[in-house]
Amino acid sequence: MDSTEIITRIKNKLPGFDALSIAQNYPDEICIKISPQIFKDTCYVLHKILLSPVMMLFACDERKTASKFVINSVFVSLKSGQWITVSIDLPQENPSFDSLAKTIHSAGLFEREIYEMFGIEPKGHPDLRRLRLHDEVWPQGNYPLRKDFKQACEGNLNEYKFNRVEGDGIFEVSVGPVHAGIIGPGHFRFSVAGEPIVNLEIRLGFTHRGVEKLFEDKNCFEAMRLSECISGDSSFAHSLSFVQAIEKICGSIIPAQAVYIRAIFLELERLYNHVNDIGGMAVDVGFSFPAAYASVLKEAILQLNYNLTGSRYLKKINVVGGILIDIDDAKKQLLLKSLENIKQDFNELVKMLYSSVSFMDRVDSTGVLRKKTAEDLGVVGIAGRASGIPLDLRKYFPSVYKEAKFKMAIQESGDVLARLRIRIFEFTESCRLIDEFTQKLSEGQKISVTPELKEGVALGYQEGWRGPVLYWLKIDSAGLIQRCKIVDPSFNNWQGLSYAVLGNIIPDFPLCNKSFDLSYSGNDL
Repeated sequence: MDSTEIITRIKNKLPGFDALSIAQNYPDEICIKISPQIFKDTCYVLHKILLSPVMMLFACDERKTASKFVINSVFVSLKSGQWITVSIDLPQENPSFDSLAKTIHSAGLFEREIYEMFGIEPKGHPDLRRLRLHDEVWPQGNYPLRKDFKQACEGNLNEYKFNRVEGDGIFEVSVGPVHAGIIGPGHFRFSVAGEPIVNLEIRLGFTHRGVEKLFEDKNCFEAMRLSECISGDSSFAHSLSFVQAIEKICGSIIPAQAVYIRAIFLELERLYNHVNDIGGMAVDVGFSFPAAYASVLKEAILQLNYNLTGSRYLKKINVVGGILIDIDDAKKQLLLKSLENIKQDFNELVKMLYSSVSFMDRVDSTGVLRKKTAEDLGVVGIAGRASGIPLDLRKYFPSVYKEAKFKMAIQESGDVLARLRIRIFEFTESCRLIDEFTQKLSEGQKISVTPELKEGVALGYQEGWRGPVLYWLKIDSAGLIQRCKIVDPSFNNWQGLSYAVLGNIIPDFPLCNKSFDLSYSGNDL
């Protein structure tokens, strides 16, 4: 799909539509600049045409260079394998725009983030409570992603107002933010009528580190290591999305050997996380033996990672222009042999789970997330595919995955069992892909190029093990990052969990939670 076709389709649905400018700097990206007056309607039309949630919605402070703020809303066209960005300019004084949240629910959290971080008001938004800058400690009137922000100024503090369910027989149970296990901090407020949960409100932001601010004015090579620290269990997916954006701006052609090795490591990251989650589900139903078995299998994969790269969690591998770690013939044989053992052990684990009537009874019909709800919320990745949403970036964008005839996992029931089955299918498929990619490696091939940094903007993206990891970068002529917008799949998916638990009992919450296994740090940024 080219830009002309996109504009034609918009005009068919929105008579009188007029774009200020249209740019297609890359085959997979189209940017449409429009006036703020038609922003809401244009986004809604694209949402319907492409059957896409809002994948990204973010602001840029360009007051210093152009006396304006910019709002970008990004949609994905799976049919054509493209990202469509709708962009508007806002005045630097009292900036605002018409909220999308009431018509495109997946925009809601992004708009709250914009209001919180930039002070740009999405007019008509039904809920502008803060996401990360907690009212009890962060004074009002501070907007840390504005370019002129240095440090928080003193001001009024507020109390966070939870949404409450009231009525006869309704009780509220608070859990967190400090938990008994070694997990991230999150505050969960359950409203129950007897035993069934009738409402769950999740408050996060306790691990907010100001990550997007930290990227500002950093050299691309320096920021590389920062991208690996966004979400520890997705370090490779994050770093790969980051370097992809830079490589697009630079016009770098990555050596085939590096492309295959990157795909191998991305799938190895998927393997150890999937088996970890499967074991975690067994833990949460008290099924200790397969839980221990899964733990041993995860350790085997982490040791394989270490033997291949020197890093159990696949850090310090990616660089702008390729990779630092090659897979020579000796490592190739180690990988293939280890993979065979891992597949055999995994099959045994699956047999244990599927043969247990009590385990299957606990996961079947528990924590159901309906497809319509998932679509409205913009749920992606494992959770989305388990609810019947066919979105996996590996399938729709040109890559080595298309060469390997990648098979996407999909389920319809939206329960814990569906999310388990997605992981089981993907584990097996990842093993197949690793095997195929490894066979294509040849010792002594080039694994990196030296890029020449350029000014520009680009979107980098990968299907991480949880779902799409997205990086939008703007780089100046000196090679310094002026804006880095990051979207981890956990961002919208936490909302999905709050709906999936409705009608279940609180003792089933750990199981539902593990079946999503979302990142606190990836969300909090």
